[in-house]
Amino acid sequence: MTWSEESWSFVEPVYKEILKLPFLKGLMDGTLPKEKFFYFLKQDSIYLTHYGKVMCAIASKLENPEYRKIFLRFAGDSVVMEESLHEYYIKDIENKSLTEASPTCRLYTGIVSQTLISEPLEVIVASVFPCFIIYKKVGDYILANRYKKNNPYTKWINTYGGKEFDEFTRLDVKITDKLAAGASPEIRASMTEIYVLLTKMEWMFWDSAWRMEKWPV
Repeated sequence: MTWSEESWSFVEPVYKEILKLPFLKGLMDGTLPKEKFFYFLKQDSIYLTHYGKVMCAIASKLENPEYRKIFLRFAGDSVVMEESLHEYYIKDIENKSLTEASPTCRLYTGIVSQTLISEPLEVIVASVFPCFIIYKKVGDYILANRYKKNNPYTKWINTYGGKEFDEFTRLDVKITDKLAAGASPEIRASMTEIYVLLTKMEWMFWDSAWRMEKWPV
């Protein structure tokens, strides 16, 4: 059994809770209030800036030249893909100025940054695993269960339930499992721990968008 297969049993309960979130239900049936979706896009833009830097940092640490190229591609293509989504929807936003990072966004990027500084490569790679696996599974689920007629979020749904993101995910699974196969049991356990933790952060990120989270002071 690969690490990704083995670790999914720990992550699946969180994933099932993610599917219950009102934000995702609103995406599926098209009833999500635009202001909540726009809030999500703005926070996601902040996260993506950080995400691209982390992907480049991972690439610099990888010895395998093929893996380096793949992670540099992640840093470029996946960010461009999401930015095109943002541009598609951002035209409808009256206030296009980027707000400050929410508490949840700050926490999420902070955990990834700390992992990048203090953990071995295998754990660092596992820290970005939810960005692929959870978004792909959520995208596929919404694609299969969406209300198709006049859903304003069809482009977002098609992106994460589409073939291009599926390719990104398969490549990331391949590399992460390969690294895990050569890691010690202790490192594999740490990989699973960060995978579960940051899957919980995915739940918090969508929940914070639904609540349009603000700093209390």
